[in-house]
Amino acid sequence: MRATLVTIPTDTTPLEGVFYEPEGKAPMGAVLLFHGNTMNFYVGAPRFLPPTLTDLGFACLAFNRRGHDILGTRDSRAAEGAAFQLTREAIADNRLAAEWLAGKGFPHPVVIGHSNGGTLAVRHVADHPDTQALVLLSAHCGGKHLVVRASQTGLLASDRVEEITARARELVAAGRGGELMLLPGWWYVVTAESFLDLQTELPDIVELAPRIRCPVLYLRGDREPEELYPTEAFQRRAGGPCTVEIVRNCGHFYVGHEKTVTEVVANWLARSLTGAT
Repeated sequence: MRATLVTIPTDTTPLEGVFYEPEGKAPMGAVLLFHGNTMNFYVGAPRFLPPTLTDLGFACLAFNRRGHDILGTRDSRAAEGAAFQLTREAIADNRLAAEWLAGKGFPHPVVIGHSNGGTLAVRHVADHPDTQALVLLSAHCGGKHLVVRASQTGLLASDRVEEITARARELVAAGRGGELMLLPGWWYVVTAESFLDLQTELPDIVELAPRIRCPVLYLRGDREPEELYPTEAFQRRAGGPCTVEIVRNCGHFYVGHEKTVTEVVANWLARSLTGAT
């Protein structure tokens, strides 16, 4: 495959990514890859899927949303990253990446999202009903209860949800919404504004499921709790065909199961888009 680094403009910080193309043949279609929270285009599924997807004939765009990694710098000492992320920016970033692909001749790509990227992918596909197919890799439930549910497992605010929420509200009310706060659980640091955004603005994938009418594959590891990764609930409410796959002895990041996940995704895409068996 050929890999080309790309930059996609936004109204603030540009998005960086890589565009993969099949070697020696014209692509039969394209795949848009959305990374998970605090991740980026060169780790996880956006990294290990493209070699197989390009073999199938797909061009692939993997890119960083403005909320990539946890904290980083670009061309100055100004911080950026997932600690500052806002849902509205993430939704806009996915739309801009899709528009970039459309400019390359792929107006209705397959969408694949991991974790928070999967949750955002549901919203993206609900807004783009001509999407060919959707692959959800451990997409979390989203919605207004996500922070509480995740914190109950030791993530985010852990057992300090009320305390940290109150402090975040104080900072925002004082005009200090961009101030960083420490969290006891992953991802460890966040702005006050971003923490409140997580509680009110995330898409609820089960609520959105009836609007998803393209074929869907929803995969999760069996070590991931159903209440956070609602595969069966989404399947029941989906507006089109939805296949659920549970990978045995597998956690959220698919460590040691990359080959299995790749084979499941590739085989499902082949069946769903070409009718191959």
